Amino acid sequence: MNISRRASAGTMESSDAYIEIEPASELSIHIESVVKKQFGDKIESAVREVLSDCGVESAIVRVTDRGALECVIRARVETAVKRSGGGS
Repeated sequence: MNISRRASAGTMESSDAYIEIEPASELSIHIESVVKKQFGDKIESAVREVLSDCGVESAIVRVTDRGALECVIRARVETAVKRSGGGS
């Protein structure tokens, strides 16, 4: 499944995450987080898992995390995918 248009979900508030997704020819994930050193790998893994579950194989995904829980990040990614016209 490919992303058909640019979309976003979330906020820049504390304990939340802002997710941007847009069409691309390959999958690229960019993470900016106040806890990237400690949890960057976990955040990327969660994003990749949600994208895989939604059937997304190619997109540019930007994650701006402000200390969100993993469940929040997953929900924001799924919402952005659905808003972009992608997903199963």
